Amino acid sequence: LRQARRDRQLVSKRLLLNEDEDQPEVTMDTNSGEQDVVSLFHKLQHTGPEREAHLKALSKALRDPSAQLTFIKQQNSMHLLVGLLTGSNATCRLQAVRCLHELSHSPHPNVAPACLPATPYLLTYLSGQSTKFTELCLYTIGNLCPDSDAVKEKLLAQGIIPALTNCIENQIHNLAVVEAVGFTLSQLLQAKDAAEKIIPMVLASSLPSHLLSVLTPDPKFGLAPAIECAWCLHYLTCSIEDNRVLLAHGALLQCSSLLVSLGGAVTEGNKEEGIELLICPLLRCVGNLLSSCPVEDLSTQVGDVCIMVALCAFLQAYLQTQPALARESAWVLNNLTAYSGAFCSALLTLNLVPGLIQLLPFSQGINTMILRVLANIAHWKKEFCVQLAHLGLLSALCATLKMADREMVTLSMDVLFMLVVSGPQVAEEFVRQGGLSLLEAIQYNSEGEIRRRATHLLEHHLLSFSSYCSV
Repeated sequence: LRQARRDRQLVSKRLLLNEDEDQPEVTMDTNSGEQDVVSLFHKLQHTGPEREAHLKALSKALRDPSAQLTFIKQQNSMHLLVGLLTGSNATCRLQAVRCLHELSHSPHPNVAPACLPATPYLLTYLSGQSTKFTELCLYTIGNLCPDSDAVKEKLLAQGIIPALTNCIENQIHNLAVVEAVGFTLSQLLQAKDAAEKIIPMVLASSLPSHLLSVLTPDPKFGLAPAIECAWCLHYLTCSIEDNRVLLAHGALLQCSSLLVSLGGAVTEGNKEEGIELLICPLLRCVGNLLSSCPVEDLSTQVGDVCIMVALCAFLQAYLQTQPALARESAWVLNNLTAYSGAFCSALLTLNLVPGLIQLLPFSQGINTMILRVLANIAHWKKEFCVQLAHLGLLSALCATLKMADREMVTLSMDVLFMLVVSGPQVAEEFVRQGGLSLLEAIQYNSEGEIRRRATHLLEHHLLSFSSYCSV
């Protein structure tokens, strides 16, 4: 999901449909598209009552990729569109921005730079009152961002961050516009140089607080605005090492609280379409923010231990259908347990560990992350080690030690070491379960480090219990 979201979905383009159509016209004769564009371009150079109709026809004709190239090659074509965009006729302005929107959706990389003369006006119109017009401007700008560094640089110089900030402040209750702001900002935040050129400006603005305020989905409008804003926050948290600004805005607490709510919904069987596209960026936000949060502030910033229940709920719910999302959940569990003994204790007291142990046979990186979580628990206290042994971890380790995955075997040896040195009862139980013969077999492993660990465990911690071997 991480790779797919980055490569295929976030760096994507959005096409807004006209209010009088349900879907894009795919039956249009594309062979005549180029001729139509040339004819309409010449007609639009003359004023008259039919100009609005010609503009509407042009916007539809520009859905043809070859027609888009034909249009930008016409002399003064963009000058004509900009003139109509800035004219006094409101209907012509709307149709002109519709034409620019169709051009911004072009698959051809040379179309975006051709639209540069229009960008300062598109930014200016973000402060307008018409929802549809503002949406069109936002999605047009968002579509243009990824295609050209020149376009991105020009937009930054023209003040796109202040314009987006002003737009979301004025339209915070208009969720269609907020969603469009989120889309456009997420396109910008994916730039390779975003950490140096874009993110500092975003963090210095009021955008983070507005993004956070939209995270809770509106039951009437749906998930889309929250999804866009959550992905923006994800790009902010993963692009910089010091997330103190976002922590000061309460980002960790808000994202954690929302995950708790979503975890409850998923547990009750509510898997609303697209909900995973909200859960995923929230998980990454929490995981990334944890590394910047002082340990002493962890319980305050994260909230109560219910987050552990939610994370385990995501693990179980998405294990088969969205294994990447399950892995993200395990990663956040790992980060929480690495930093806090209280969260380790919560996994034990809330009886969540048996469910985690059952996940150790699963691959795709899930079992290694789960084993790291269990290692974190074992590392905190010897008492935790004894509890883990009583919950069946020893027999699970006997299975993971037989796996072909080198990382799983190495991690299993680490966890086993912590368990057997926690007390003689645990060591005795491991020997009773046939652990000696298992480690003796591992002494023939092709990896030298694994062989050495097995030998050390046998000679220094387990051979003295050989009398407990089962016959």
